Amino acid sequence: MSKHSLTSKVAIITGAARRIGAEIARTLHAAGMNVVLHYNISEEEAITLSQQFNQKRNSSAIALRADLQDFESGKAFIQQAANTWKRLDVLINNASRFYRTAFGKITEYAWDDLMNSNLKAPFFLSQAAAQFLAENQGSIINITDAHIESPSRDYSVYSISKSGLVMLTKVLAKELGPAIRVNAIAPGVILWPEGENALPEAEKQTIIEKTLLKRIGQPEDIAKAVLFFIQDADYVTGQMLSIDGGRMLCRD
Repeated sequence: MSKHSLTSKVAIITGAARRIGAEIARTLHAAGMNVVLHYNISEEEAITLSQQFNQKRNSSAIALRADLQDFESGKAFIQQAANTWKRLDVLINNASRFYRTAFGKITEYAWDDLMNSNLKAPFFLSQAAAQFLAENQGSIINITDAHIESPSRDYSVYSISKSGLVMLTKVLAKELGPAIRVNAIAPGVILWPEGENALPEAEKQTIIEKTLLKRIGQPEDIAKAVLFFIQDADYVTGQMLSIDGGRMLCRD
């Protein structure tokens, strides 16, 4: 897609109700795109965000629920998204699961849950969306993780799933070119984990010290990179951009 041509083009953002996904949606909507906001359990947040967008520009956003771990649900979601504005231009595979899996205590459920959410879902969503994206020389952007080259202890299954997403990016770039560009973004610490994954302040400070820029990033940093890949990277495919404040150069 060429520069300055995003008006009325359509982007799907999975996991769009909160955190980084919501910021990506805000940035793309502000750039003129119509947005499909995927959610699974965060219905209230997704609908509220969609309403905010539609107040700014009528009929420019829709919130759709899907359980992306379910093949048929994901396939139906893509079809419904494509039917909304009769086109698709971008698929952003942002939705994922994240939690500790201590080696030696990992269950089959945890393995399937993380792999299905973080790797299987992006694969089959991309497969379902490809026919629509190809019609408009569209693109796919996968959100992976800066820890793929230096995994964190106790997050083995998560790390494996996100590393697989990098290979998926390369595979899809070959399979879908030249009609569709496929790239990935690897965020470092952008927002601190919540709930049971929350970190103590001392551990947060240790992580910050292990970045070259000595600070965490912001959701806007990821959203701007997404916009770059959509709008300004016509000759880029099969690549991963790390946005981690230099964390990859400061490995444990």
